[in-house]
Amino acid sequence: MELVRELQGNSYPGRGIVVGLTEDGTHAAIAYFIMGRSENSRNRIFVTDGTGIRTEAFDPAKMKDPSLIIYAPVRTIGNYTVVTNGDQTDTIVAGLDAQMTWAEALSTREFEPDAPNFTPRISALLHVTGGHYDYQLSIIKSRGGDPSSCQRFYFAYGNPAAGEGHFIHTYAGDGDPLPSYAGEPKAVGIGNDLDGFTDSIWTALNEENKVSLFTRFIDLQTGEAVSRIINKNK
Repeated sequence: MELVRELQGNSYPGRGIVVGLTEDGTHAAIAYFIMGRSENSRNRIFVTDGTGIRTEAFDPAKMKDPSLIIYAPVRTIGNYTVVTNGDQTDTIVAGLDAQMTWAEALSTREFEPDAPNFTPRISALLHVTGGHYDYQLSIIKSRGGDPSSCQRFYFAYGNPAAGEGHFIHTYAGDGDPLPSYAGEPKAVGIGNDLDGFTDSIWTALNEENKVSLFTRFIDLQTGEAVSRIINKNK
């Protein structure tokens, strides 16, 4: 599926993760974006934080409730890169550090407590070491908006195909309440140009609702990472 076309066709995918392999097979590719409808959600930027990133308030005076919107979307631990849409990033990193699997770590978490949306928690785990690369994606969501039932889905991609990635996001589209994403992550194409990858995603996101975008290419042989950040608030 064409990633740009997919984004252009959805005015509010919410928060989204793209993970895959560049067309030449040399780099792991990551994209993570956030969107917002409320002033509180839109009042954010991405900033670097060590080898990862975190969200922070663009105007601290306007921040109302930081509980679900201030977190570290990207962190690294050893040869692993963790990407999520919430503070489950820290849960996964702590779990890996304690020799747990990421599924064991995520089993301690549920969807976000933001009734009536019950926003899904989406997560990615990339493992790059000595030219080898594999990745996993997960979504934790309510059963059709029922907060009494939590569903957890895990998807593993070994030996990923060059030029292919997978895209997962929080919402199927705009609405009230917001409808949760459903189904497997969507297969999308990925090229070789980090700036082109970044610009195409940012341009395709809804102009009114987009907030911030992070992208990264990781060299499979050296582990060297090159990143980009775009913030609507400047």
